[in-house]
Amino acid sequence: MNTLTICRKELNSYFRSPIAYGVMAFFALISGYFFYVAVVYFMQMSIQSAMSGQSQPMSVNESVIRPLFSNISVIGLFVIPMITMRLFAEEKRTGTIELLITSPVTDLEIILGKWLAALGLYASILGVTVLSMATLFMYGKPDWRPVAVGYLGLLLQGGCLLAIGTFISTCTRNQIVAGVAGFSVCLMLWVLDWLSSFQDSVGAKVMAYLSVLQHFDSFSKGVLDSKDIIYYLSAIFIGLFLTARSLESLRWRA
Repeated sequence: MNTLTICRKELNSYFRSPIAYGVMAFFALISGYFFYVAVVYFMQMSIQSAMSGQSQPMSVNESVIRPLFSNISVIGLFVIPMITMRLFAEEKRTGTIELLITSPVTDLEIILGKWLAALGLYASILGVTVLSMATLFMYGKPDWRPVAVGYLGLLLQGGCLLAIGTFISTCTRNQIVAGVAGFSVCLMLWVLDWLSSFQDSVGAKVMAYLSVLQHFDSFSKGVLDSKDIIYYLSAIFIGLFLTARSLESLRWRA
C-alpha cells in the first residue's frame, strides 16, 4: 500500500511539472520522424520490387517495425536520465529526504514506489508510439506477436536503465549531475557491445554480454530468449539493490 502511495505521488509530481510533457513531446517528435522515414523507405522499396517483377512482398515487421523499435531504444538513452535525475536528487536538494527516510515506510517501499513511477512514466511515453503502430495495422498486415515482444523488450530495457538511474540519483543532490551521470552510464552499457566487433577474447565476450544493446536485439526481432529476460531482471535487481544500500547510508546519517 505504501509503495502504491509513493508511486502515485511521484507520478502526480511528474505530470504537475513540465518534465513529463516535455519528454513526451521530445519522444513523439523523434520517434515520429523515425516512423515516417521507415514507412517512406518501405513504400519506395515495395514499388521498386513490384516494378522489377519480384513476387515476394516486403515484410512490414522487418522493414518498418524492427528498425523503429531499435531507434526507440536509442531514444531511451536520452529520455531515461531525464526521468530518473530528480527521483532522489530533488529530495536531497530540498531537504525532504530526511523526512522521507524517517517516515514509517521501509526503504524497499520508497525505492519500489519511485522506480515504478518512473517505469509508469516511461510506459506512458512508449504509448505515444501506439498511434504509429495502429496506423500500420490499419493499412498493412504486420504480425502482432513481434510487436508485443518488442514492446516487452523496451519495457525491460527501460526498467533496467531506470533502476540504474535511480541509484545514480541517490548519489548527488544536483539533478543535472544525476542526469549527465545517468546518460553516461547508459551510453557505456550501450557501447560495450562494440568491443566484440573487433576482438574475440573472453573479456570482449563478457563485455558484450553486459551490453544492453545485445540483449535487446532478440526482442526487436520478435524472439523471446530466457537469457535476455534474466539479464534485464538481474540488472533491475542490482540497480535497486545498490539504491537500497545508498539509501541505507543516508538513513544512518540522518
